[in-house]
Amino acid sequence: MKSAYLYVRVSTDEQKRRGYSLPEQEDRLIKYCESNNICVKGVYREDFSAKDFNRPEWKKLVSELRKGRGKEENNILFIKWDRFSRNIQYAYEMLGILRKLNVSAMAIDQQIDLSVPESSVMLAIYLSVPEAENTRRAMNTLNGIRKAKEMGRYPNKAPVGYVNTASLDGRKIILPKQPESGIIRWVFRQLAKNIYKIGHLSEMAVNKGLRSTRSNFSKLIRNPVYCGLIPLKLGNGDIVMIKGIHEPLIPEALFYEVQDVINTKRKVSTIRTNFRSTFFLTGFLACPLCGKRLTGSFSQGNTRKYAYYHCRKGCKARVRADKLNDSYRDQLQKLQLSEMVGELFVAILADWNVDTQKTGLLYERQALRRQLVEQETMLSRARKLFVENIFKYDDYSEMKNEFRRITGVIKKELCDVATKLKIIEEQRKLDFRASIDVFKGFDSLDTADKKHLVSFFPPVDIDLNNSEVSIGYNVTLSKVIVRK
Repeated sequence: MKSAYLYVRVSTDEQKRRGYSLPEQEDRLIKYCESNNICVKGVYREDFSAKDFNRPEWKKLVSELRKGRGKEENNILFIKWDRFSRNIQYAYEMLGILRKLNVSAMAIDQQIDLSVPESSVMLAIYLSVPEAENTRRAMNTLNGIRKAKEMGRYPNKAPVGYVNTASLDGRKIILPKQPESGIIRWVFRQLAKNIYKIGHLSEMAVNKGLRSTRSNFSKLIRNPVYCGLIPLKLGNGDIVMIKGIHEPLIPEALFYEVQDVINTKRKVSTIRTNFRSTFFLTGFLACPLCGKRLTGSFSQGNTRKYAYYHCRKGCKARVRADKLNDSYRDQLQKLQLSEMVGELFVAILADWNVDTQKTGLLYERQALRRQLVEQETMLSRARKLFVENIFKYDDYSEMKNEFRRITGVIKKELCDVATKLKIIEEQRKLDFRASIDVFKGFDSLDTADKKHLVSFFPPVDIDLNNSEVSIGYNVTLSKVIVRK
């Protein structure tokens, strides 16, 4: 009795177009074996493309054949030659490998007798037709993608920050996806400031919740889709930008500003920014020995660099920057608003909370509720189109899943707004002591705001031996600021 291994293969694309299925192929092969008295030694079910032989189940089958190499003749049965391969070059190479293993391959719907020389012509036809189909399909796909781009639609997989979905007329579109879209907006704004290195900014974005590797992040910040433009490659190799119909995450001006920043050779000002944050007192410190302004620099120690405020050449005044900064912070924490000003501050803050913040949050809540109604209306229309067989099930299912995701985000934002409104009401009962302790959040300020505050409360009387400093302020401020 003859024996054979059965090989069935299908890709998702083929199953949609032709209705192929693994059980159907397997059932036909088994019936063929029963009617021809062939013993089935095994069934290998594949769901990979036939563009090459790098397929898990095929590798297992070849590995099994190598174990019994030369002992007996083996056969591999499949429905058609396009189940075997869709690349004529790889197909002939694999047939040569199987021949060395004493294995014959045969398609039950396209049978040929390889012992007859003329049959090689039919084999070439059977193997070349699938490859020609693939090539034609690829050309049609590229033409379709090109046409879609010319119309302003983005036909590919949605970039990070967007999600693929379908409009009510069935056209594929991309929509912003939270929270990634918000993070990407933040990334472009930070890049425009030219403060952080790209690698560092990538880590910050990932910490915020962006799913991206460093290499993908580099591509992301150069993708014009985020400003509403779709790149289209012309036949001569030139690339033109098409105005997309999707919602842009950032303005075009911001995108091109960022491209100037990341493509120029100028150095990112990260080091300078770190320098300023370390020496935020520079420009306000007077040398206790000669009266000149102190500057700041780093000194290399045995294991790390140390920051120092020091005088110019010829003067030996020198003090550790971290200790002097801490001394300034300690002195600043000893200051507070006077009680009379504190009461006025509480009244103004409460009024601002009620009239400004609360109004803005109520408006935001109204907008979110309107978005929720719009999403429910869209789903209702899509359901109607699906019932009328205008929408395919896959498109309707995809839209329904997207509806659930978007409404979930909106409902979460509504909960956040409700929480903020509750906090505002609680802030109306703000503790008086907390309101007059206005310098408590000094460390949370950025460098520019710190230096602005230091200009009103400059350091005076530097003690080089103890690395301490006092704070001075003018007569006007002394009427509203008191020491604890």
